[in-house]
Amino acid sequence: MSTPDTAPVVTYLREHREEVSDLALTLVGHDTQNPPGDTRDVVSWVESFFSDLGIETARVVSDPTKPNLVATLPGATDRTLVLQGHLDTVPFDADEWSSDPLGERVGDRIYGRGATDMKGAVASMLAVAKAYVETDTVPAATLVFAFVSDEEVAGEAGLPTLLDQYPLDADACVIGETTCENGRHSVTVADKGSIWLTLQAAGKSAHGSRPMLGTNAIRSLCNAVDDIEATLREIQFDFGPVVQAIVDESVAYYEPVFGTEESHELFELPSVNLGVVSGGDRVNVVPDVAEAHLDIRLTAGVDTEQVLDTVRAVVAGHTDVEIGDVSWSLGTYEDPDGPLVNAVADVASEVTGTRVYRRSATGGGDAKRLRNTGIPTVEFGLGTDTVHAVDEFTTEDALVDNAEVYARLPAELVTHLDTGTATFDSTDVGILSTIIPPKTELSDDSR
Repeated sequence: MSTPDTAPVVTYLREHREEVSDLALTLVGHDTQNPPGDTRDVVSWVESFFSDLGIETARVVSDPTKPNLVATLPGATDRTLVLQGHLDTVPFDADEWSSDPLGERVGDRIYGRGATDMKGAVASMLAVAKAYVETDTVPAATLVFAFVSDEEVAGEAGLPTLLDQYPLDADACVIGETTCENGRHSVTVADKGSIWLTLQAAGKSAHGSRPMLGTNAIRSLCNAVDDIEATLREIQFDFGPVVQAIVDESVAYYEPVFGTEESHELFELPSVNLGVVSGGDRVNVVPDVAEAHLDIRLTAGVDTEQVLDTVRAVVAGHTDVEIGDVSWSLGTYEDPDGPLVNAVADVASEVTGTRVYRRSATGGGDAKRLRNTGIPTVEFGLGTDTVHAVDEFTTEDALVDNAEVYARLPAELVTHLDTGTATFDSTDVGILSTIIPPKTELSDDSR
């Protein structure tokens, strides 16, 4: 079967560019700040939008105030592409804004909370659905539009509920998160693994005028944190060729923003953030308890458990400090030269006329969840550098170009899947990297 021609769809989008902006303004006009994250009104509106086009929809709900919506546009082949987005936004303080946080157009700009994260991308996806229907064009792959709630707080009512209750079976997924920064474009092909842990220190209380009679729990805690950071900075990772390619692209993408040395460190070493510290209640008393929360991020392909073992061994050397709560995850990634990434990067490069980097995110989100269910997933979205910022905005050009990329993707993906290699198993992580701890040997007891 020949691949359907998407030219009529692209032409329609270009000729109806104002409609794409209007869709974005309508979506931004629904207040979906999270918390509380009530998306009932906007989901009802999107549901009606699809129904008016004759596109079948289904609600997937665990929290009645935070429904998820799936709409399916049948394709010409047995391939399926998911276009995924979230409908909630971070909160805003209207007094801080010079524009209307619930939507305002000024020239080419569409202002409002969620304009670029990510109701703008959702508007582009809706425009694609309408363009296919209005031009009587059948997409090369079945298009599944999956719009979720509760993403901004990583809540269970959003994507976790959708994946638990709905049989989302697809060859690929593209999430519409904005993946551009300072005029550079990229497709995000990986996200990092993480270790979140609590350190607890015990000391001995004494009067602040006689500190030598006590043991300062805060100082003990800081010594342990410093030791963890120093040890992790000396670790060497032996990346396999796929991960190394992602690291190289990621470094190149971020160098103009962070600098060369910092960009290398960001992806070649674990990052450690001391996010919360508590201890002591009076200035004139030596604190006898203290607690710290660490956020450690690891490039996809790194064995998170082995790094955690290294951290445990370091803490074991500090008799007054122990590890409390721990949660961790493996990073996931797609082959940067695989069918999905090539399809997105090729189309995006043609539409934008610029290089499209194939890089890792600095954190992790819904893409990780989807990859862990076996669905190859990347993030791509045109927007601005105003994610979560006051006076957040996107542009009409970004909205229309985004829509063109999404419209052309089904045919491009089918071509790459039919002519390329098999889709990379993005859940097969942790085996391509070797950790070489420079000074800490792990015992069996530390595992």
